[in-house]
Formats: sequence, C-alpha cells, structure tokens
Amino acid sequence: MPDIDFDRLRELRAHRPEAVAEACARRRRRRVLDASGRLMLVAADHTARGMLSVRDRPMAMADRYDLLSRVVTALGRTGVDGVLGTADILEDLLLLGALEDKVVIASMNRGGLQGSVFELDDRFTAYDAAAIARAGFDGGKTLTRIDFDDAGTVATLEASARAVDELAARGLIAMVEPFVSRRVDGRVRNDLSTEAVIRSVTISAGLGGTSAYTWLKLPVVEGMAEVMAATTLPTLLLGGDPDESPDETYATWEKALALPGVRGLIVGRTLLYPPDDDVASAVDTATALVRTRPGEGGS
Repeated sequence: MPDIDFDRLRELRAHRPEAVAEACARRRRRRVLDASGRLMLVAADHTARGMLSVRDRPMAMADRYDLLSRVVTALGRTGVDGVLGTADILEDLLLLGALEDKVVIASMNRGGLQGSVFELDDRFTAYDAAAIARAGFDGGKTLTRIDFDDAGTVATLEASARAVDELAARGLIAMVEPFVSRRVDGRVRNDLSTEAVIRSVTISAGLGGTSAYTWLKLPVVEGMAEVMAATTLPTLLLGGDPDESPDETYATWEKALALPGVRGLIVGRTLLYPPDDDVASAVDTATALVRTRPGEGGS
C-alpha cells in the first residue's frame, strides 16, 4: 500500500476546510477520452449507500484509511483514467493529490440505502450538477432502478431525467446506471436477464431533454451483444458483485469489451478488494483488457 500522510489530511480537514476548494481550483484536468477512445475508472461510491461488505467480509469497506489506500494504489497504476465517488471520498483524494490529470465522476443519488425499506427510493442526497461543475469534475452518475411494481419508481425516473438535463446544460457527462429491480423476500434484487437489461437501457437512454452527454454504466450479462445493440450511447461496463473467481470475471469482461459501443470499465470492489488483496495486480489485469483493442492480443 502507498505511504500516505493521513495526519496532514486530518489536519487539513479540521483547520482548513477551504483547502478542498483550493485543490479543486488548481487540479490539473484532462480530456475524458484520450486518443485510444477507452476509459478505465475505479468506483468508490458504495459506502455512502451503506454498502460495506465484500464477499464474506461484512465490514470490509468500513476502514476509510484502508479504502483510501486501495483507491490511491489503483489510481497510481498506468492506464487508470480516474474515479467515481461521493464528496467525502473525492475530497480526501483531492487533498491527497491523487486526482491530478484524472477523470472524476461524482456520484449523485445515494438515498436508497442498502437493506432499507426505502432502498428503491433513490433520492439525490449527494452531488448535484451545480456542485459537480463548481468542483471542476467531469460528470455525475445516477443509479436508476426501475421496479414496475413500485409506484415510487416514477420519482426516480423524474429525478434522473432532471439530472441528465442539468448536467448536459453544463456540458458534463450524465453516467446513468439502470437496472430493472424488484423485491424478493423483502430484499431488492436486480434482474440481470438479457431482456431486463435491454429494457432498462431503452428506458434510461430516453431520460431528459437531450442525450448528447448521456453515457450508460451497464452490468455484464449473458446476452451482451443484444444489450449493446439496443443503444448508440457510449457505455462502460460495471464490475458487479465480486463473487465469481477472478479468472471467470476477467474472461467475461474481455468478451464484452470487444463489443461496439463499449468504451471500458468502471469497477469497484472486484478490483479494490481482490481475493489475494493484491490491488495493483488486479487493476493491471483489468486495465490491460481495456487497453487491448478488439482483435489484438487476448485469449
């Protein structure tokens, strides 16, 4: 793990809150897509929704210092373009100097807390478009879960559409992460059938008054070619729950990354908490898959 000055971070937090705005103002920025047209992002917004578990470790992400060390390690690997997070994590990373020349996507709706009776009420409790623009970040992500048996879903769709419009008005990416979801024995489950993912794509792509700045963040499912045939929007693949073996996961990603319209990966727990705890190696493997053009190398 990297040598990080957490004492300085705590002192800045306590005595110089204005340091966050100063860090935003001086941060070196880059184009979202470089000449390769590919993107590798690390997701670190789980904790704000109460998601702390990784495999059989229910509190794996509860140690903020350990989490930050893992994210800083990932961001320091060659080919990693940036990060997705909530304000608490992104501002820690800013103060640590880890976001220089990085793409930064801000997480917007974290109100649907995991395991709560209101989990599908995905209210916008984190960033809004104005705050993202003020920080000089590159876009915002919305979690857009659609339950056809829950009348509250329409409020999520309305709020997501508003976010798409407000981000687009500022020339910022709207990264929409859609799912068809439902409750099973009281717990929210995402339907990962090909048909359900296609339906979520067609609904979410139509949100807002323009799709000019809309990107999709989609799970990798069995019929991924059919899923990608449902949209022309640029798409990143999400890592999903880190339950499969790494080799199985990488093979699935490699196949999906070759599809037209797929621009790269946005992965969190699978890479930050690999079974062997070797974050650098896991990130390097995923980055190599993203950087390999279809038809080049691979297995």
